[in-house]
Amino acid sequence: MLGLFWNRDERRLRALWRIVSCLIVAGCLGGLLYVCMQAATRLGAPARFFHRPLSMFLGVVAQLAIVATAVAVTTRWIDRRPLSDFGLGWSRIFVDDFAAGLGLGGLLMAFVFVLEWTMGWVHVTGYFRSDWGRPFAVTLLGPVVVFLAVGFSEELLSRGYLLRNLSEGLRMGRIGPHAALVMGCVLSSVSFGLGHARNPGATPVSIFNIMLAGVLLSFGYMLTGRLALSIGLHISWNFAQCSVFGYAVSGMTMLRTSLIATEQTGPEIWTGGDFGPEGGLVGVLAVLIGIFLIGVWVQFRYGRAALHVALLAPPLRAPRVRGQDGMPDPPTTASQPEGPRGP
Repeated sequence: MLGLFWNRDERRLRALWRIVSCLIVAGCLGGLLYVCMQAATRLGAPARFFHRPLSMFLGVVAQLAIVATAVAVTTRWIDRRPLSDFGLGWSRIFVDDFAAGLGLGGLLMAFVFVLEWTMGWVHVTGYFRSDWGRPFAVTLLGPVVVFLAVGFSEELLSRGYLLRNLSEGLRMGRIGPHAALVMGCVLSSVSFGLGHARNPGATPVSIFNIMLAGVLLSFGYMLTGRLALSIGLHISWNFAQCSVFGYAVSGMTMLRTSLIATEQTGPEIWTGGDFGPEGGLVGVLAVLIGIFLIGVWVQFRYGRAALHVALLAPPLRAPRVRGQDGMPDPPTTASQPEGPRGP
């Protein structure tokens, strides 16, 4: 019975309960923050701190702090591995991948805009739009903060922690490391899509498209073992979508500051309508192109684009050869370790 919860070989909880533990810690921290906010309100804190758009900035920064703390605590005491094993670790390789992700996100959103503009589905209505009554350069700092925080927090949790633990837990019996990674990618992407189900304007199509976006964001992590590509791509995709081309981001339109003010008039099935490009077929095309280009980058940067199955190695069996940032080296022409045989 104990074996359902405890992996005796690895001397730690099994994958499912590690994930549950992380979510419990995050939930407790979120609950504590809510109690503090309620107490501050009753003690007479200025109401402006709890109203949009300032509340959104505070919320995403708090989200980043909660996720980072929950993952750090769970990693240290439950997973029993260094935090760098979840794809973080500063190095030249990390910087290169992060920069490539930033460039790719902007490129993909530019593709979306050019295609819709060519088809007559989007119209430019102005430039340097800011609805906050402040100088454009000042209001642009808001989206920068929001998308940096969202990119780091969502990738650390959804890809770094959830995908890795799901893949480790699925590696059992006849399920090989490659299949386990793919299944972990699918399950974490489903969770990512469902997490956006309550966004304004969400539809079954948009939820499915966000799941596909989850696959895109997972791909760089699965090929390199690092979160740099995923974080950079997530940040620039959102920033270019909202603050360059003026689209809604997953139905959210609060950050109305953009270099180009646009209005969508094309068929919703293609443009995504009020949800933004992520809810339409043009967004799906961008995702597919992005997956291909990530493969091209990894092939160019590392010499081989292959699933990084070393992600499945438990801490007690982790490969001895590690990269400059303390993590297993990305795929090379050498064969990859096959990983553990059980969760």
